[in-house]
Amino acid sequence: MGQIYKALTIAGSDSGGGAGIQADLKTFQMLEVYGMSAITAVTSQNTLGVNGIYDIPLEGIEGQINSVVSDIGVDAVKTGMLSQPAVIELVAAQVIKHKITKLVVDPVMIAKGGASLLAEHAQDTLRSKLLPLASLVTPNIPEAEVITGMRITSLHDMKEAALRIVQQYGAGAAVVKGGHSTGEPTDVLYDGEQFHLLTATRYETRHTHGTGCTFSAAITAELAKGSSLFEAVQTAKRFITLAIRYELGIGGGHGPTNHWAYWRYSTDNRDKDTKESTEL
Repeated sequence: MGQIYKALTIAGSDSGGGAGIQADLKTFQMLEVYGMSAITAVTSQNTLGVNGIYDIPLEGIEGQINSVVSDIGVDAVKTGMLSQPAVIELVAAQVIKHKITKLVVDPVMIAKGGASLLAEHAQDTLRSKLLPLASLVTPNIPEAEVITGMRITSLHDMKEAALRIVQQYGAGAAVVKGGHSTGEPTDVLYDGEQFHLLTATRYETRHTHGTGCTFSAAITAELAKGSSLFEAVQTAKRFITLAIRYELGIGGGHGPTNHWAYWRYSTDNRDKDTKESTEL
């Protein structure tokens, strides 16, 4: 066997298996990256909604991260649900301590069913402590609005939000996801120098739980393998588009995406579902 690439997810646990560390680990595995986790909170949830959130003590989160990094090592790290300021500060300190350079921040704020997953007073801590350490930040439109304080109603607004996340908050790059927009979902990636637009076919389905987690995990896996940022986002866009297209149909509410889809369907399907362009 060749080199083993390793990725760590620092996020909450989803008992329903569609989002959080469960989605991240499934995605890592499908992209042939060894996945590890540091659980920040345990949620009681299913496709119908979140019924409870139970925070892990800070020493428990720190211990998980230290244990993984000191022995196995990591090639890339992603963060998901970090619900409290103290958790964000702890994770930021660990990123600095362990000299983690490939960090993908998925600013998880609201669950598909509407439950808040990021305390309001934690938003400033996210902006000031974690975003400056990120190689990439991956907000959807509502999350980008919270981070930047601006209203986003157009592709131009999405570009402006991505630009602000990089220039005002110090992230290396930002991709504002277009799933909440109308028409074909176009993601806007600003890599610090230029904009890239990634557009996919929209499939109407209620089975989209965990799309943000899965998308950011796919990027993290590809970065762990040494892909460029654009290549990583490009692969993640194809991964999540297929995961939505070939739905599992599980549950009575917002069902999970299909993490098997990327490898179950042909390259032809992957290519025709997405297209990319670059703008200076």
